[in-house]
Amino acid sequence: MGVIRAEPARMTDWAARSIGAAWRAFDLQLAAYAALLAILGLVMAYTNSVEQGQAVLSSGTTFVRGLMWTGIALIAFVVTTAFDYKWLKTFAWPLYLVQLGLLVATLFLGHGVGGSSRWISFGPFDFQFSELAKILMIVVLANYLGARQGRLRSLGAILGACVLVGPPFALVMLQPDLGSSLVLLAILGGMLFMSGARMLWLTVLAVGAALPLPLIWQYVLHDYQKQRLTAFFNPSTDTQGAGFQLFQSQIAVGSGGLLGKGLTNGSQNQSSLLPVQESDFVAAIYLEELGFIGAMILLILFGALLWRLLVSGWRSKDPFGTMFASGLASMILFQLVVNLGMVIGIMPITGIPLPFISHGGASLISLAVGLGIVQSINIRQTRAEW
Repeated sequence: MGVIRAEPARMTDWAARSIGAAWRAFDLQLAAYAALLAILGLVMAYTNSVEQGQAVLSSGTTFVRGLMWTGIALIAFVVTTAFDYKWLKTFAWPLYLVQLGLLVATLFLGHGVGGSSRWISFGPFDFQFSELAKILMIVVLANYLGARQGRLRSLGAILGACVLVGPPFALVMLQPDLGSSLVLLAILGGMLFMSGARMLWLTVLAVGAALPLPLIWQYVLHDYQKQRLTAFFNPSTDTQGAGFQLFQSQIAVGSGGLLGKGLTNGSQNQSSLLPVQESDFVAAIYLEELGFIGAMILLILFGALLWRLLVSGWRSKDPFGTMFASGLASMILFQLVVNLGMVIGIMPITGIPLPFISHGGASLISLAVGLGIVQSINIRQTRAEW
């Protein structure tokens, strides 16, 4: 007869199994696509630094700042991945108040161009809290919508989500930052759609949101915002004024051709004719220097990233995870479509950055936090604990 031997499980064996299970649930594809997009962002930071006549590795160049923000974003990604996302559900309402507090502080302490209040300075660095507010808004809405699965076909539940977005939307508009406020609305619309809300009520809300547009045009939008919108419909009438950015952007995109002119060889980059070419209009420089092939690579990477986000949401056993992944995907997709549409002239100029590619620490860090939360949701579907 055989002898049954019972040995106590060692802590190291348990830890190895636990971490192994978590690693297997980690979406390596999602991380790889995000990393490749971030590398493209660094490539564009490099070419912008070279064409500005700067020593690339000298202090304060676009490339060096990009390396610094990428390092901080990587740390943020690792920390949020290791952090148990369930605490976000527990503290969703305090985080909502934090979001409002940051946006109010920006109005009083922030600075920007032309009297706007968008950035708060921390020593030599500027941070835009409206970018972080997008991620916090996704957390709050994911908690709200996830807790109301099966009840979102009623108008009351849908209006509740709209009420939550209202104060942050208004505070961002007061900065003023039309682009970020539109992103908040896109997040709301995408998450309501993915939550199974009735299309009838969503259509009613969309029509209702369009009704006050004449009042918004008259009393809310600033003159430069109106000029950008009117220039969109007929940019050739004012190529040296309101239509200057769009005109120069279309020249850059059109001259890229199939293969592009090569990194640092773009004529628009060398002549510095395109304003904010390292951030809002970085896609125009990218398309000029890398051409149609570069555009296809960019779209394939974004498509793959969005697909992995949706897969993570579909696989989640927690409605919060499904809603959060759909919210992050909605945010990235909206910014991608609007930014690329802006540089080729099929969308108005609204100052929305291209995710991962536009230079900006707040945007990159916020994306890293969002992706880290998705990975935290992924690895905790196996009940593994870190």
